[in-house]
Amino acid sequence: MRRPSQWPYKWIVAAVFVIGLFMDILDTTIVNVAIPQLAKDFRATGGSIEWVVTGYLLSLALWIPASGWIGDRFGTKRTFLFALSVFTFSSALCAVSWNLPSLIGFRVLQGVGGGMLTPVGTAMLFRAFPPQERAAASTILTIPTVLAPATGPVLGGFLVTKVSWHWIFLVNIPIGIVGLVFGSKYLKEHKEGSTKSFDRPGFVLSGAGLALVLYALSEGPRVGWASWQAAGTAAAGIVALTAMVWWELRIPNPILELRLLKNRLFRSANLASFMSSGGLLGLLFLLPLFLQTLRGLSALDSGLTTFPQAIGVILASRFVGKLYQRVGPRRLLAVGLGGVAMASALFLLVDLDTSLWWIRAIMFLRGLFFACSIISLQAASFATISPADTGRASSLFSTIRQVGAAFGVALLATVLSTRTSTRVGAASGELAIRAAQVSAYHDAFLGSVIIAMLGMLCALSIRDADAAITMKARSNSSPVPEPAH
Repeated sequence: MRRPSQWPYKWIVAAVFVIGLFMDILDTTIVNVAIPQLAKDFRATGGSIEWVVTGYLLSLALWIPASGWIGDRFGTKRTFLFALSVFTFSSALCAVSWNLPSLIGFRVLQGVGGGMLTPVGTAMLFRAFPPQERAAASTILTIPTVLAPATGPVLGGFLVTKVSWHWIFLVNIPIGIVGLVFGSKYLKEHKEGSTKSFDRPGFVLSGAGLALVLYALSEGPRVGWASWQAAGTAAAGIVALTAMVWWELRIPNPILELRLLKNRLFRSANLASFMSSGGLLGLLFLLPLFLQTLRGLSALDSGLTTFPQAIGVILASRFVGKLYQRVGPRRLLAVGLGGVAMASALFLLVDLDTSLWWIRAIMFLRGLFFACSIISLQAASFATISPADTGRASSLFSTIRQVGAAFGVALLATVLSTRTSTRVGAASGELAIRAAQVSAYHDAFLGSVIIAMLGMLCALSIRDADAAITMKARSNSSPVPEPAH
């Protein structure tokens, strides 16, 4: 076995990025499982405990847009290792939190690292892999992207139930140390010499706008969309984002390079990614609620029931990566999201007596189709983005994906809440109420079907000719073409 120093540099970048990305995504889902236990231990009342999750999301919203400029200005290696250090160190602080405010503060600090890890790592990866090998790089990215959110509920349920909630943060520390040591030794520095002054107004407007919108999306289903918490923050966020768009399109060096959305392939891929992220995390939010609140499963058993989706993605990824070069992103992405919609529709047949193995089979089928969509998106999105613009493009792509995930969760949570209220209010008797609750979940599952179908329509706007450079088999004797601007 060859030493890391003998590896092709692209695989060194891939290894470091997988470590950081897995930690970042895992942390999002593993903490959700521990919320009830955290509320009990800290004697939290009302919605205060939700700030353990919300504080992290708001911090992400602030730092994701800035990550592209920071990586280009100070170097991707330095920025990535700094983000990984902050994330690892703040994980240790979270584990020793002495009260709820300290935990929330350390989670906000965690978001500083998490907000920069994914965009900067993505830029590093797509600069290291030539366009012809983007499908192979995307196959690598698929593992943490899908395995982490599926592992979170399983691992979190086990740790909270069998050990202690402190360990949901402690598990990050050895992983982070390995990534830091490996990255410090083998990563190469990359800076963009054209990087100019920091866009402070854009940073404030994008951070405030995204934070307010994400806060409204997370709180709206819980407190009601007519409340000032949801409606007021959503309105303020939209105003801030509108001002941000106006400002960013008028300056030469914006923090979010929105002009990249004039690129036809990049624009279409971002729309599809928005819907795909919403469908992926929206149902991963919905199904555990159904399994735990109506079926009475533990957090661990619920996680084991949803986990087959990750198995399906990983098994299909190897074949999809090769198929991509023959079929192209348009058809592969459309089939993938269409298949996700079909598999999600099967949940309309699931009730309180449905075998868990049937539910696991549906999740496995969803995973097979999600592999088609995820790999196609990651391979094609940056095909026509120049290396100099890759950092800014990855920040924009990550921002849209994060908002898409929050949108999917908020939409399905809202459908579930409103339909439960309507259906249960019209029911009388225990059996009728239980049936009404199941029907409300069916309505929400139908919402996930619609999200996937909208993503499929977005996929049909992609042109394979735009992504042709990523579909060519690489020749060792030929130079790597420069991506078009």
